Amino acid sequence: MSAPAHDSDLRAAPPERSRRALLAGAVGNFIEWYEFGVYGYFATIIAARFFTPEGGSEVEGLVRTYASFALAFFFRPVGAALFGRLGDRIGRRPVLILVIALMTAATTLIGALPTYATVGALAPWLLTFLRMLQGLFAGGEFGGAVSVMTEFAPPGRRGLYGSLQSFTVALGLLGGGGLAALLATVLDSGDLEAWGWRLPFLLTLPLGLGALWLRLRLDETPSFREERELERPSGREAAKAIALGATRIMGWAAAGYTFLVVLPSYLQSTLNATFQQALVATVLANLGFAATIVPAGLLSDRIGRRPVMLTGALLVTVLAIPLLNVLQGSETSNVVKGVAVLTAGAVVGLMAGPGPAMLSEMFPTSVRYTGLGLAYALSNAVFSGCAGLIITETIKRTGSVDIPAYYAAATCAVSALALATLRPGQGS
Repeated sequence: MSAPAHDSDLRAAPPERSRRALLAGAVGNFIEWYEFGVYGYFATIIAARFFTPEGGSEVEGLVRTYASFALAFFFRPVGAALFGRLGDRIGRRPVLILVIALMTAATTLIGALPTYATVGALAPWLLTFLRMLQGLFAGGEFGGAVSVMTEFAPPGRRGLYGSLQSFTVALGLLGGGGLAALLATVLDSGDLEAWGWRLPFLLTLPLGLGALWLRLRLDETPSFREERELERPSGREAAKAIALGATRIMGWAAAGYTFLVVLPSYLQSTLNATFQQALVATVLANLGFAATIVPAGLLSDRIGRRPVMLTGALLVTVLAIPLLNVLQGSETSNVVKGVAVLTAGAVVGLMAGPGPAMLSEMFPTSVRYTGLGLAYALSNAVFSGCAGLIITETIKRTGSVDIPAYYAAATCAVSALALATLRPGQGS
């Protein structure tokens, strides 16, 4: 099942409504990935505060932290199905308003949770419960946001408009990483571990209220108003498209989380980098990611989604191991290491830029919110949410420090095969 163009998709919305849709759609993605980034950046501290009883193993605590991280991702498909079905029935606007309010509440509460030292074994359960709620609500975010942004896009600009969704992911990760780096600089380690880690989570409240205000001013998309009763595909067709879409972006999901979120804890726990060094490396990777997203989306409007995304997947497959070896070199200069992480982020951006538009174009209006949301959520549940857990546990069991590169390269190789099935001109 593929839906490269629908009549109402090709009608240009007034510029003011298109800009409003871009901002309202993007702001929720910023908040979602800001929080998930913060959780990843502070993984070692969260492990110590919530998952490591006195005398417990630091590695075991980190594994439990990533297990909680992964569990949240497995609630994303549930949220994508639940909120996506609502969004395809009652409209994109009301569902996006609901999910941003719920997501903001769950994230803010994490910043107020008592730690293991205060409430004992209840602490990790409370944190895991809130992570599950976050995953559930975040599952309803991507499908609606991308539907709004691409359905309001002018003709021939869906790649550009969709890429701005991925760009706000980069901004969210950069915002979380930048704030984490700032706190690590201005606070001593004792204050950072005692209460400083809470501040980024509490900051979600004013950010979420601002996002809610923007979405209350959002119009419903022309495509939903005009075509929601048309083009109902069979369940088998929809399931096939969801599975194919998830496979096409699995490399983006796995390599993105490996290079952009898991990197700090890997550098600290495996390569003995300091917290500040790990965060600087992650900020550079996210800068490279952000730099290529929009150009890649724009280029995909000109030459198609397939050549741009396929190039990114193949580059990660080929470069993952050499880039990681650069980071492992004890005599390699910091400048060269900086270029390596910048490059790693940049090649992931080649997949992330056209990715939202590619997924949107795989589904007709009547099931777009559900279909693209589920494809994205399933891929992220397996290949992003489990990235930290798989990498940390496999390194622990095998002793191989090359596991992150193998993981990114293998998933991108599979994605490249799936992306090759995109017909020339499809998704343009």
